[in-house]
Amino acid sequence: MPGPAEAKPAASDRESNRADRLVVALAGNPNVGKTTLFNQLTGLRQKVANYPGVTVEHKTGTLATRDGRSMEIVDVPGTYSLNPRSLDEEVAYRVLIGAMEGSRRPDLVVCIVDASNLERNLYLASQVMDLGIPTIIALNMIDAAEAVGMNVSAEALAEELGVPVIAMAASTGRGVQNLRDAIAGSLPQAPRRRWRLDNLVQPSVDALADRLGEELPDLSPQQRFSDALRALTCDSAAFFESHHTAGFWREVEQARAELDNSGVDHQRAEVVSRYRWITPLVARVVSRQTSERKTWTERIDAVLTHKVAGPVVFFALLAFIFQSVFAWAVPAMDTIDGGVAAFGDTVARTLPDGPLRGLLVDGVIAGVGAVVIFLPQILILFFFLGLLEDTGYMARAAFIMDRVMKRIGLSGRSVVPLLSGFACAIPGIMGARTIENQRDRLITILVLPLMTCSARLPVYALLIAAFIPSEKFLGVIGYQGLTLLLMYVLGVSLAIGAAWFLKKFVVKGERSLFVMELPPYRMPRIRDVLWRMIERGRLFLTRAGTIILAVSIVLWFLASYPTSPPDPQIEAARAAAIEGHEQGSPAPVSQEQLDSILLELDGRQSAIDMANSAMGVLGHAIEPVIAPLGFDWKIGVSLIAAFAAREVAVSALATIYSVQDADESDSRLIDRLRDDRDPRTGRAVFTPLVAVSLMVWFVIACQCMSTVAVVKRETATWRWPLFMLAYLTALAWAASFVTYQGGLLLGFA
Repeated sequence: MPGPAEAKPAASDRESNRADRLVVALAGNPNVGKTTLFNQLTGLRQKVANYPGVTVEHKTGTLATRDGRSMEIVDVPGTYSLNPRSLDEEVAYRVLIGAMEGSRRPDLVVCIVDASNLERNLYLASQVMDLGIPTIIALNMIDAAEAVGMNVSAEALAEELGVPVIAMAASTGRGVQNLRDAIAGSLPQAPRRRWRLDNLVQPSVDALADRLGEELPDLSPQQRFSDALRALTCDSAAFFESHHTAGFWREVEQARAELDNSGVDHQRAEVVSRYRWITPLVARVVSRQTSERKTWTERIDAVLTHKVAGPVVFFALLAFIFQSVFAWAVPAMDTIDGGVAAFGDTVARTLPDGPLRGLLVDGVIAGVGAVVIFLPQILILFFFLGLLEDTGYMARAAFIMDRVMKRIGLSGRSVVPLLSGFACAIPGIMGARTIENQRDRLITILVLPLMTCSARLPVYALLIAAFIPSEKFLGVIGYQGLTLLLMYVLGVSLAIGAAWFLKKFVVKGERSLFVMELPPYRMPRIRDVLWRMIERGRLFLTRAGTIILAVSIVLWFLASYPTSPPDPQIEAARAAAIEGHEQGSPAPVSQEQLDSILLELDGRQSAIDMANSAMGVLGHAIEPVIAPLGFDWKIGVSLIAAFAAREVAVSALATIYSVQDADESDSRLIDRLRDDRDPRTGRAVFTPLVAVSLMVWFVIACQCMSTVAVVKRETATWRWPLFMLAYLTALAWAASFVTYQGGLLLGFA
């Protein structure tokens, strides 16, 4: 990790940077309108990626000035302080000092502050100004401040801080052009520090700053002071340990010990000193008109954050959203499915029969098409998430659910992503980006596959219809419906348990201290919501799609090779059927009968091909491992094939049992599952107990390459998706083992 001294460019480098293109960083607390301002400044000239090596989003854009120049705008992750307690906050600090791989030190920082909550926002602003980078204060939400009777003088604030201050309201566009002009103008002077550190702590910081000057003579005095103060007072100093020598850190520990022995709280020294300066400053620049009337935000919150009405409204809203994700997406998903099928048919008719046609049609087109079909659900979910975020309701939802979620190691922000997993884990995992705490976000992602998604329903429907009786339990609820309900309950229960276990023993990090600011309600900018929705869809297709394409091709090769020679008996039956259809045959076969016979024979040949393919060999190879669960090699093949998508397990079983074009409700497939016998023992391959064991497996196992690909994309490493695969597979095996072997002990055959 490069240190501040290494990242700080020389003066000549700074001049060449300016001659090339200025880098302008947008910094600020969460919920101050930073994203809205970023969109206002850059329009559609944006790029979104992850910073190299971390899971924090890197959003950049281009600002075109009136004189034809262009500037690079960098959206710094929202943070309350430059003393990091999370990965997002660490990245924010490193971006601002130029120590983040993939970005250079900004030439100018626009620090966005909430005019209606000025005192808290100026804490971060003062830390930014201490870095010695030219700074402009964007006094945003001035309209919200005025609405509650606050008059904030931008001129007086500029005089107090010694930096330009632009009053604005990004949501309406008010003052945005003034900010554009200020950014495009000449760089302001680097601000000087105007607050004083506690006299009892100042000598220790000065001594540490002098030591830094000896070690890193290129550091500016401002950077020396900032680094020394942060090293002395920051609880998370481990973020900076690689920046300086062991001797420097020994002096830090000694200084801390001396202050502690003197009764001085070194951890609170910076906070107390900054607010001792900020509080009277705010009193001088803000005048208030007192009013006993409640604001609209207060009136709405009286209902939406009520301990009874709040959860009722929240779950009603969620029910509407997820019903919309299901219902509204169906026409678009059917259209995509039909388009993919038509495209595959066109390619199949165009290319001659052979490996290339099979690869393109059954591997590439079918594999990618199985993923693209989720795009409407993702777009709809992110549209609603964008509305909730921009109106300010998302903060209320997190506040309402935090009391429940913190008992399992998560925060209220995890609720929406987890519940969206009932539709599909993929948008839920992507929706976890709204969780600021890195630890909570990772745990949410790792347990999301346990939420029963819609792709499992075809498997459940097939097995329940085939092996669960249709009678009613206690004459009230049918056994089939009860079985389906229990699968959902099992998934949710295991997700809760897994979240607790991961928090306790696996995922390390800062404890989630849920500090939630409830911003005022605002009208969302539909243009911004739609843009973010489209951007998420594009990222899903381009990032996850590349991994999915590769896995689809691999699965196709496993299912297609090595090829099997045509079975002589099948070929003889095929020839006899065709001959019987010819005119003059003594026992003529109609065209409809011929098509049915040929379809049946093709299914039998496909079953032989599957059994002899690499996937069939793998199925036989894993049979000893899955036999204690009640599974044979045929079920093993369906488990392997289901990695492409869970619902593929149904089509894989249909292929193995020679049933062409079958779905979960096809009576032919159900009958063949019931009638199948193990040739070695004569026992039924599928029984109600085996069916329940298999459903338990599908509740838990991560049978979805799309989910793995998206987790890789969101965590920027293979470590966590592979861990997720391993722990869910082990848990699925254990649960199925207990289900099957326990059932045998209880006398269920």
